[in-house]
Amino acid sequence: RNRGLHLSKPSLQMIPAEVDTRVMFRDFAPTSSDMASEVLAGLSQTPKTISPKYLYDEYGSHLFDEITRVPEYYPSRTEIGILEACREEVADLIGKRIFMVEYGSGTSEKVRLLLEVLRPSGYMPIDISKEFLLNAATRLAGDYPWLNVFPTCADYSKPVELPDVDDEYAVMAFFPGSSLGNFDPESAVGFLRNVAKTVGVGSYLLIGIDRKKQRGVLEKAYNDNAGVTEAFNLNLIDRVNRDLDGTLQRTGFRHIAVYNETLGRIEMHLECVQPHEARVAGNTVRFDADERIHTESSYKYTPEEFSVLAGSAGFSVAKHFTDENDLFSVFLCRVEME
Repeated sequence: RNRGLHLSKPSLQMIPAEVDTRVMFRDFAPTSSDMASEVLAGLSQTPKTISPKYLYDEYGSHLFDEITRVPEYYPSRTEIGILEACREEVADLIGKRIFMVEYGSGTSEKVRLLLEVLRPSGYMPIDISKEFLLNAATRLAGDYPWLNVFPTCADYSKPVELPDVDDEYAVMAFFPGSSLGNFDPESAVGFLRNVAKTVGVGSYLLIGIDRKKQRGVLEKAYNDNAGVTEAFNLNLIDRVNRDLDGTLQRTGFRHIAVYNETLGRIEMHLECVQPHEARVAGNTVRFDADERIHTESSYKYTPEEFSVLAGSAGFSVAKHFTDENDLFSVFLCRVEME
């Protein structure tokens, strides 16, 4: 099966990073016009919404990295513990001749737990924050001189093609951090189907999934005492103002994060504290008092629910790993059909 890129397309040019010839940067980032049309469409809905991908400009990405270190945010440290415990078994299950793709790579910190064990022929981190992505990829290439890195700036919710990968190598997609929860279940199946098409039958997906648990534990994780999650959410106001010539009042919104038990998801909102009108990309948007902008969902799954979801997208679960408190799960899945 041909996994190669069609490099004749202008949008698929490979750009070598100046800092290291082993870092081959590919830029498919959404344009400002894409952002304007999506944000305006979301703000015209009832209730208002903005896609969570726009939380991740360079500063937002730095803030999210800080979130993973606050004491209330258990998913990151729990997932790291699971990965440390299971990485040798993962390597035994999939073999050593692989090419790795990471969706929503951020700082690429978690993949470091796997690189020396798996020794992939190449690593393709995908992230929507260009500067953050390039900095992380450059550091990674410096720390692993044997590794070719293909940082790819893209909206990973859409199909992304791989660079040329020899057919003798299996592809392993890596999607840590329970980020699948940002999709509603139907969209999650669609995303996983895109992953299956990208990596191909017989390839693998190592994915982190946050599990359903007590409301108090979940809501504390998204309302940390240091206010980092609040700053992360409110940074979206600053980004809209900067990138879309907006006049939103940052002090006119407050951070809200609650667990919707019926839907099994954490919901993050920006709630308007006073009515006002603002300009966004040349359009007037009115906000009423207590009106909310839904900025992110984070769906939680039982292991059984995730297995059904993965099966709907063409995956089988090869192995399920968890922690001693059953807070979080890591699944190794295999593509059975595209």
